[in-house]
Amino acid sequence: MSEKIQAPRGTFDVLGDDALARDRLESLARGILERAGYERIETPMFEATQLFARGVGESTDVVQKEMYTFDSGDGSESLTLRPEGTAPVCRAYMEHGMHKLPQPVKLWYLSSYFRRERPQKGRYRQFWQLGVEAIGSDDPAVDAETILLLSEILDALGARGLRLRLASLGTADSRAAYRAELTAHLRANEERLSQEVRDRIDLNPLRAFDADHPGTREVMASAPLLLDFLSDDDHEHFEAVKALLDAAGVAYEIDPTLVRGLDYYTRTVFEYTSDALGAQSGIGGGGRYDGLMEQLGGAPAPGMGWAAGVERMLLASPAPPVAAPPVDLYVAYAKPEHRQAAFRLAADARRAGHAARLELGGRSLKGQLKQADKTGARYVAILGDEGTSLKDMQSGEQKTVEPDTVMHHIRGGL
Repeated sequence: MSEKIQAPRGTFDVLGDDALARDRLESLARGILERAGYERIETPMFEATQLFARGVGESTDVVQKEMYTFDSGDGSESLTLRPEGTAPVCRAYMEHGMHKLPQPVKLWYLSSYFRRERPQKGRYRQFWQLGVEAIGSDDPAVDAETILLLSEILDALGARGLRLRLASLGTADSRAAYRAELTAHLRANEERLSQEVRDRIDLNPLRAFDADHPGTREVMASAPLLLDFLSDDDHEHFEAVKALLDAAGVAYEIDPTLVRGLDYYTRTVFEYTSDALGAQSGIGGGGRYDGLMEQLGGAPAPGMGWAAGVERMLLASPAPPVAAPPVDLYVAYAKPEHRQAAFRLAADARRAGHAARLELGGRSLKGQLKQADKTGARYVAILGDEGTSLKDMQSGEQKTVEPDTVMHHIRGGL
């Protein structure tokens, strides 16, 4: 016997109760997001590599280390399995002329993404994210609304131990002075930094706030903070976002060290964490990306969005009993010669809008009835030589009926 083939490390199968839990999450999210005017979008699983190099940022870990990139096959272009959702949605916004629509254009997605990184609890090389993007307005209310929507989804799921961290990165202009101050601080303490942080001082000094290296963390404890360098406009925008969140009753804490792992963020950034997840506590987050469209070759269009890991969201939430879809009718038959009529009855039931199962496992009649009970079927139709017998599994009542009246009887009972 040859060796069994297993799923690649860092991937997983979704089945059974896990599949039902994901269906529930999608249903909850769809209801909350579409009530707020967000429409579904799905982008291709792979995109031109240049989309992520220009959009996500050459200096990020995502672009430098984590992308699955391959040749198109004819040598004409380099393609990459999407590592995140914002740049593809922005590409779609430009390509389909969405700037002509009433702004902001509000979109949501639930898709799989790919990163070449060490698998962790709730984070795999292929992972699923729920996300939203609101493109075409720089109103602080857009920032607050998107944050509120993620808060509502997590509350609906019953996610535990939630913390919302909030900050502002300002605009590129207001960051310039801060970047010079931070770079000088890092250079003055360079010998205490990790090699990775030293290598990126000029490329992306803000990422030093994310470092786990003890010496780097000591240096960053006395580093200047970006919130102290915001321009008047940036400060006013951030205060408006906070006031709107306060009005909606969304609790948050200001974290001046919060930076995101992608280069396109400006102004508002946020992250939701859960104490229920342990060390890898991040559930989801995002921020504003007002310059991203121009980086991708389009006309200026401000944007705001977030993404949340589906696996992390479910891990942070208690597992409620998720009922399997109800079975209205289970069609059983006593002998092989009754199979054709049974097949027709099950098909008719489904066409009439009922959930119907047909015996397909070659079980004896006794085994079929046991299987019908396991599925939780409300009614069982048994086709035999003496006609069609219909059993109400709730009351136990059983009676012989004409085959073409089965739908009438179960419709009345249901």
